[in-house]
Amino acid sequence: MTDNLQAVKAVDSEVYDIICAEEARQHDVVRLIASENYASRAVMEATGSVFTNKYSEGYPGRRYYQGQEFTDRIEVLATDRAKALFGCEHANIQPYSGSPANLAVYYALAELGDPVLGMGLPSGGHLTHGWKVSFSGRFYDAHHYGLDRESERIDFAQVQRLAREVKPRFIICGASAYPRLIDFERFAEIAQEVGAKLVADIAHIAGLVAGGVHPSPFPVADVVTTTTHKTLRGPRGGLIMCKKELAKDIDRAVFPALQGGPHMNQVAAAAIAFHEAMQPAFKTYAAQIVANAGAMADAFLEQGFRLVTGGTENHLLLVDLTPQGIGGKPVAQALERAGIVCNSNSIPFDTRGPFDPSGIRIGTAAVTTRGMKEAEMGRIVSWFARTVAALDDEAALDTIRAEVNEMCQDFLVP
Repeated sequence: MTDNLQAVKAVDSEVYDIICAEEARQHDVVRLIASENYASRAVMEATGSVFTNKYSEGYPGRRYYQGQEFTDRIEVLATDRAKALFGCEHANIQPYSGSPANLAVYYALAELGDPVLGMGLPSGGHLTHGWKVSFSGRFYDAHHYGLDRESERIDFAQVQRLAREVKPRFIICGASAYPRLIDFERFAEIAQEVGAKLVADIAHIAGLVAGGVHPSPFPVADVVTTTTHKTLRGPRGGLIMCKKELAKDIDRAVFPALQGGPHMNQVAAAAIAFHEAMQPAFKTYAAQIVANAGAMADAFLEQGFRLVTGGTENHLLLVDLTPQGIGGKPVAQALERAGIVCNSNSIPFDTRGPFDPSGIRIGTAAVTTRGMKEAEMGRIVSWFARTVAALDDEAALDTIRAEVNEMCQDFLVP
């Protein structure tokens, strides 16, 4: 990719060198951050296109600046493709990312101080689902459901009880660290019972939904938010989809309430990503993500590790290191030295603090994009186990890193 950055090299060699170093890092390590992936060259080229130069406040046919012939065309194309891909009635591609998309939903569906119900962060939810350090927990009367302690699955009896008690304006479902399928229909039943809207945040699983390996929130959800990256494998951006009757409220919340001009380079790149996601190869990729996660879960269990919920049904695993008597942070740091990049993460009912939680979160989207399959998942788990056994043995970690690097040379980055 850096072959195309000769202008950067000529103008600012320092930035060029940093980009080159990051490109090499992404090639030479195993990337298991659950929210990361590799966008295609086409997506990245569109992100750096001349649409970077254009301001386009407003919506197609209703802009505040002139010169919008082609911005209108690209935004209409992107939204039409989003609607076709996900089967939704309305789509807004302008949010800058996932958190701003969720903020727009709060603005559209609730007033300040209104009750809302979302999954608690310690149970696998997201900051914007009402957690106290987020705008969503500060400006709204946020309540949280969690997991059943035994099964570590969503406790729908608790969801229903809380919904009946607080009468939320909306219930938000979806997660950033939950390895099982989301039962959108059950959430919809509870929301309908208490007169609440249902909002589904599918940022992590959008690629799996598009690829047909995870149930879709449509038609039962009133609003669906997502990022366009992660498993969807597009640019860094956001997307809101909703029923027709909420279209005006959602659009007005995005612009003019919360944003100015959209990033049209992101919109162009998202249009390409949606096109790619409608190809047969994308379904194969999505299925392989789930297969790889399953293979990795089996390998972890064979190595004697405990997994939250005992396994996975999506792209994500949570490894509980409590039986090993160590925290997730030193393990994540040692894994990075060994060439395996993931993140420490709280587990349900964690007894450790958030800065050194008990778990490791792992995702299989990026390694799947590189073409790795079940056999490679077994090798990665073996390296994981060796790393845990050699946290402070730099020589052992260097040996693992060399083995990781050698395997990575066999799998090209897009």
